[in-house]
Amino acid sequence: MLRISNLNSILKILKNNSRTTFVKIASELGKSEAAVRKAVKKLVSTGVIRKFTVEVDYKKLGLNVEAIIGIDTTPQSYISNIETLKKFDEIEALYTSTGDHMILARCLFEDSEKLAAFLRRIENLSGVIKVCPTIILERIK
Repeated sequence: MLRISNLNSILKILKNNSRTTFVKIASELGKSEAAVRKAVKKLVSTGVIRKFTVEVDYKKLGLNVEAIIGIDTTPQSYISNIETLKKFDEIEALYTSTGDHMILARCLFEDSEKLAAFLRRIENLSGVIKVCPTIILERIK
């Protein structure tokens, strides 16, 4: 079986490019393809790897504005607002959090006018107290 450090190396390689072949991973780690295949299968079956995904360049799809929106609600409307927000197509990822805001939504829009309209939709949800958008200028890492 592979050591933890090798498992971390496999995860790092797959996080960088989930299409990397087992042969290439094995070559980089100096291990057999069978050992890498078995390790990845175990990582998947134990839930360490939950899914394989892609990284999308949304600007090439016309989604030029990326925002993180902090949302605060009354305690009574917290769960119902989360359920409502989960249905919005503009929301790429939705989080509950501690700190400055109760809910964080990562959203994508064609332009700032669409962002403004979306913010009004959120503000009009029952029990929403505060909506704080932050526009992402550049992804560093």
